[in-house]
Amino acid sequence: MADKIKGKYSEEQIQVLEGLDPVRKRPGMYIGSTDEHGLHHLVHEIVDNSIDEALSGYCDKITVEINADGSVTVTDNGRGIPCGIHKKEKISAVELVLTKLHAGGKFGGGGYKISGGLHGVGLSVVNALSEWLKVEVYQDGKIHAQTYHRGIPEAPLKVVGETFVTGTKITFLPDSEIFETTNFDYEVLKSRLRELAYLNKGLTIELSDHREGAERSETLCYEGGIMDFVVQLNKNKETVFDEPVYIDEVYGDVSVEIAMQYNDSYSEIIYPYANNINTDEGGTHLEGFKNAVAKLINDYGHKLNLLKEDEKLSGDDAREGLTAVLSVKLPEPQFEGQTKTKLGNSEIRGLVTRAVTEGFGTFLEENPAKTKELVQKAILAQRAREAARNARDLTRRKSVLENTTLPGKLADCTEKDAKMCEIYLVEGDSAGGTAKQGRDRRFQAILPLRGKILNVEKARLARVLENEEIKAMITAFGCGILDDFKEEKLRYDRIICMTDADVDGSHIRILFLTFFYRFMRPLIEHGHIYIAQPPLYKVTKNRQETYLYSDKELDAHLDRIGRKGADVQRYKGLGEMNAEQLWSTTMDPQNRTLLRVSMEDAYEADSIFTTLMGEKPELRRQFIEENATLVKELDI
Repeated sequence: MADKIKGKYSEEQIQVLEGLDPVRKRPGMYIGSTDEHGLHHLVHEIVDNSIDEALSGYCDKITVEINADGSVTVTDNGRGIPCGIHKKEKISAVELVLTKLHAGGKFGGGGYKISGGLHGVGLSVVNALSEWLKVEVYQDGKIHAQTYHRGIPEAPLKVVGETFVTGTKITFLPDSEIFETTNFDYEVLKSRLRELAYLNKGLTIELSDHREGAERSETLCYEGGIMDFVVQLNKNKETVFDEPVYIDEVYGDVSVEIAMQYNDSYSEIIYPYANNINTDEGGTHLEGFKNAVAKLINDYGHKLNLLKEDEKLSGDDAREGLTAVLSVKLPEPQFEGQTKTKLGNSEIRGLVTRAVTEGFGTFLEENPAKTKELVQKAILAQRAREAARNARDLTRRKSVLENTTLPGKLADCTEKDAKMCEIYLVEGDSAGGTAKQGRDRRFQAILPLRGKILNVEKARLARVLENEEIKAMITAFGCGILDDFKEEKLRYDRIICMTDADVDGSHIRILFLTFFYRFMRPLIEHGHIYIAQPPLYKVTKNRQETYLYSDKELDAHLDRIGRKGADVQRYKGLGEMNAEQLWSTTMDPQNRTLLRVSMEDAYEADSIFTTLMGEKPELRRQFIEENATLVKELDI
């Protein structure tokens, strides 16, 4: 036995990681991943600290800038990180929070009553995973500054000037040795910052992009807060009642804020937040909300004699067509993990239930006609769900959902670990052939699909499951749909919609998103759906080739290099690109830009169809007039 032991294992192999080394060795433990999701999480960590200042009443403006060199600057007008020397550690408090894990003002020392960051690792993690980071603190009339390189301070904190303002400014460049990509996506940042602006009414957040050819900026501020959020989400819907029901209750140190409004669609969307953190896996606050809504709808169903005594509507039926934003703020939230995707405080369940029962219950009591309409809508939802279940059972006999034979057109990858794999959904055999040649077959699979997939809004479930392209996707993914969905059986961690860069390609993406939203929603909720961004143009001048992704980028580039002598090639489709070009611009993880599809993206895509297929002719007419090309292309 001793002869078979190849490697020596003794006390010499036991290592102790000091300082920020654990973060650089295992970044996924702290930010979830090192892909574009983890990259943007760095910005969220810093912004969340500024939001905590706003929650405490010391900050009303936050500025986020993507700089020309790819770095990001976050500035707030809060109190500023303390600059004094820490008595125990003998270094400035600024250096302490930037170099020590679990150091911060959120452990009960009186710095923050309510905050999103609780573990004291946010700033230090960003510092550890940055090639360089510069911090400036405006405090007591002085500007304090310090620079770090991969988490190591260049020199102690020092005073570099005077000022009349207070706040903190942090600029950092993500480390390319750590991240798969260091290219920040403006729209991803905008989506999160817009959420924060909605959740903190009156707070001003400015976002700007200073990168060459991509200059843009906007100011986000919503005086109506989450009520404006719900109105925005329902902008293309016909609502059951005019204004969202607004609930704002305070129970001791806990505040519960809810805005909710039903529409005439068949889908629900609920955004739950705890201390401004999007808890996309839910938790006790969401459980309390759902339980209260279901109980109220059932209680009034019996009270209005619309339900028999032994009849009961499910929670899904009671929430069909509901759009809601739920925001709780509490002193000691118990999150699961540093990325904070689920709230665990048991006492919050009862408080949210109480707030909904009192607030929404009062609305239902005072609006009997609307209450009757909501109950009838839920009853219809129950009947439709039963009919769909019967159709699915019938279809299963034809083995659509149990088919384990992979579609013949699928070019699968060799890697068997789903977390390492990704699949590209490609329009047409030509583009599919190019993608198959250009891919890395170890972890990239290609599934060519013929033309536009079925518009699922117009078809019953049985017809959806008979569609060849949809059957191919369901079989390739391996995770089932609707009530049969099992995420653990998903064969690919990333499902990437790679359509042409033109308008027609965007229409196909809308059909994809609508299908995922209606039949495989957890794929969107858990961040598995992406959109690839192939170039629309190639410009060649003086043997220099540049790929551009929009008409705006093309114009800016031609203005910069001069139009004379420039050869502009517009790609009509992915099939016009050779394998090397498609790989280098769109499929290479080191160079590509993938857009992660959010629930809001999918909801907006789905709303196009619910608007057009609904029973309100005035809404259909207005939408068709404003989107004539889209309607024509989608053959609606």
